[in-house]
Amino acid sequence: MERNELQSLQELKEEEKIKILDRTNNGILEKENADFLIKLIDNAENKTEVLKISALGMTYKRTGFHFDVRLEKNEGQTIRYLKKNENLSFDQGGITHKLIIGDNYPALLNLLINYKNKIKVIYIDPPYGKDHLGAFAQTNYNNAITRDNLLSMLYPRLILARQLLKDDGVIFCSIDDRNQAYVKCLFDEVFGEGNFVSTLIWRKIEENSSSGGTMKITKNFRKDHEFIICYAKNYDLFLTNKFLELPNFENEYKNLDNDPRGEFKAGSISMKGNKNSLKYYEIETPSGKKYSRVWRITKEEFQALDDDNRIYYGKNKDSVPQIKIFINEERPVTPTSFFENLGSSFSAGEYLNKIFKNDKGESIFSNPKPVDLIKRICETSTNTNQNDIILDFFAGSGTTGHAVLELNKQDGGNRQFILVTNNEITDSNPNGIALDVTSKRLKRIMSGECYDESKDFKWLEKNTPYGDSLEVSEIQSIASSDHSVFEKIDEKLYGKDFENIHDKIEWICKEFELTCRKIEGE
Repeated sequence: MERNELQSLQELKEEEKIKILDRTNNGILEKENADFLIKLIDNAENKTEVLKISALGMTYKRTGFHFDVRLEKNEGQTIRYLKKNENLSFDQGGITHKLIIGDNYPALLNLLINYKNKIKVIYIDPPYGKDHLGAFAQTNYNNAITRDNLLSMLYPRLILARQLLKDDGVIFCSIDDRNQAYVKCLFDEVFGEGNFVSTLIWRKIEENSSSGGTMKITKNFRKDHEFIICYAKNYDLFLTNKFLELPNFENEYKNLDNDPRGEFKAGSISMKGNKNSLKYYEIETPSGKKYSRVWRITKEEFQALDDDNRIYYGKNKDSVPQIKIFINEERPVTPTSFFENLGSSFSAGEYLNKIFKNDKGESIFSNPKPVDLIKRICETSTNTNQNDIILDFFAGSGTTGHAVLELNKQDGGNRQFILVTNNEITDSNPNGIALDVTSKRLKRIMSGECYDESKDFKWLEKNTPYGDSLEVSEIQSIASSDHSVFEKIDEKLYGKDFENIHDKIEWICKEFELTCRKIEGE
């Protein structure tokens, strides 16, 4: 094993050992068991072994919930890498978005090479229906004990997803009420229960829907909602997002201190929290009174506002500091956890048909999510930095990409999307979903025409193409013993451009995981 590859393996070992120690400190693992796991990790020979050993500590002791982890098996025989699809890619200038076609497990491993700690938002809509999980993750709803296959499919992918997120990043996962409790327990272990943000409720039946949309009737209740679980990588850092900073305004607009900028509202910038918070510090008022607590903004942000006379200390200059919001200013809005009037799967299907000139009412993709729903998620998570990267590794019809394009158009942002989808063949998509739906949808809404240069689809009647460029790549396999791998892997797809083959060989040996996909026990 090359020196750089050893270094990469050692970094993963140290990361997983820290997680085990955290579980021990939180009372999840006994110290003896943790010491044994750490010893095994120290002697692991590759990254897959490290993840499998670390997974032995995932027993959900606090909830009594347990599943037998079945990880992707790595026999060290195959390298999975990205190869550009020149026929599906197109360059129109602007932002270059990405679509990866293939199994999302090796796709995530490949993304880690260039995007570790760089993704701001991840949205996933995993195939949680019993008929849509595939061979590896087939869920048996008649089995009231476990959903091992669904959870095992998600577990290693969430481990990789967490590594991709920025420190202030966030992940959203759509899930139905049948699986919500189980999947939330899985997220608690991977991301930490302390990083749980909220369970959002999406009312998927529109108020003006005469058809009932995708409403499911049961013997007892009309099911017209789904859940979206939300977790931060680091909850304290996630709180710095401006949309979570809406103060509580008690007064009407008045000029309380004769500010030359005019009337303002004064809003609270203090919040609940403990002394361990990153935003716990002391503020001294002009009169000398001191307040120590957790604030909604950092000490540096407070000082900048104070220097700009944007902090109000009350009539006598000794009250708890408040932020000034002037009458002509927009103020951030804290989103509600209840999402409604954002479309339904039914309306999303109708909208998709307009892009694909489908006048027969036939569905070309089952249960797509509406663009407005995903746009709301992206908007509330990226409004402090409109150059963020959004990832969806269960991309399906490509709604997340569509939502990012629409949001950029709306606010002038420069967000980039990365989509990953397999190319599952269905009766409606004989060439596979990626080729018949995802890539064609993106091509049409971005360029105004399909790959065959046709432009006769209804979406164009009321919409203008978004522009930008799309880089499409596919997951390819090659034997690890095949030296042509150093020629076949295009480093430019990973943001590299080596001047000599020696540097490229060293890079490949360091970065590429051996990802021969096989289900344990088969």
